[in-house]
Amino acid sequence: MLKYIGKIVTSAVVFGLAVCSVGMTVAKANVPESKDPIKIVMMGYSGDNIIMFIYGGLIKKLGYNVEYTPADYIGQFTGVAAGDLHIASPGWDTTAKAVLAEAFSSGNVLNMGSIGIAVNEDWWYPLYVKDDCPGLPDWKALLEPGCVKALSVVETEPKARFLSGPLEWGGTDPERIAAMGLDFEVINAGSDGALSADLVAAIKRKQPIVAWSWEPYWIPALYPGEFVVWPEYEDACYDDPTWGMNSEMTHDCGRPNGQMWKAAWTGGEKIWPKAYDVWRKFTLDAKTAGELVYQSDVDGMDTQAVAEKWISENESTWKPWLE
Repeated sequence: MLKYIGKIVTSAVVFGLAVCSVGMTVAKANVPESKDPIKIVMMGYSGDNIIMFIYGGLIKKLGYNVEYTPADYIGQFTGVAAGDLHIASPGWDTTAKAVLAEAFSSGNVLNMGSIGIAVNEDWWYPLYVKDDCPGLPDWKALLEPGCVKALSVVETEPKARFLSGPLEWGGTDPERIAAMGLDFEVINAGSDGALSADLVAAIKRKQPIVAWSWEPYWIPALYPGEFVVWPEYEDACYDDPTWGMNSEMTHDCGRPNGQMWKAAWTGGEKIWPKAYDVWRKFTLDAKTAGELVYQSDVDGMDTQAVAEKWISENESTWKPWLE
């Protein structure tokens, strides 16, 4: 009997040690390699900020310290290359193609792969604008005096207004306007929210407007409209003045289409390898991205709250990224 009890006690001790061992292994796996904070870029656009809050929320589950750091969309890559910033906000081929190429070729910025979303950004208009600018979506319709007059506003007249995104988003619209002989003036919105608000307000009043927009995004999905069709982009359009309709100027073409790219400081992979592994695995589809932005921009949810809600509802999606 005592021998039997001894076996039970021994087994219990062994089991207890095994449980402790497993617990310690799990705990050890969740302890970050460094307590230094990972600086994640927040650049102001709600869609990108939601992505970064999701990523930050996930690596916090692994025990990492996170700092959300504001930076300009284009300027962030200089900070990442220097190691002052660590995880870049997604770079879009449409507006940051050249900057991304330079950053990746420097050896100081890692290409962590595509988010998984094909993107399109360019001049967009609601369909009723065709009444004043017949010939759209062909860009040549924007040359017509009647179209220019319809699209002018007090701050730009007699020129037409092109409502663009915040100045820090970059962009080459002034160069395109000059190269293609358009009688337009660029007006930059103060934020992505202001851009959307101005565009929706114009649509509700049926005011003629041409503005910056993109896909995936809720405005082109919700309101009937089209993107202006320009001469098709080629790399030479941005580099070689002899390319295209204007033999003396560059940018006489449309925008490049492409992907949303993940990027990170090269030096950080040795410091936070698991966090970098999570960023490489991180993906999001266009439909989900559009729905998340809608919750923020239309429903009025805070972007971090949108991210936390997605995390709480999608464990089966993100759990493999953390393994």
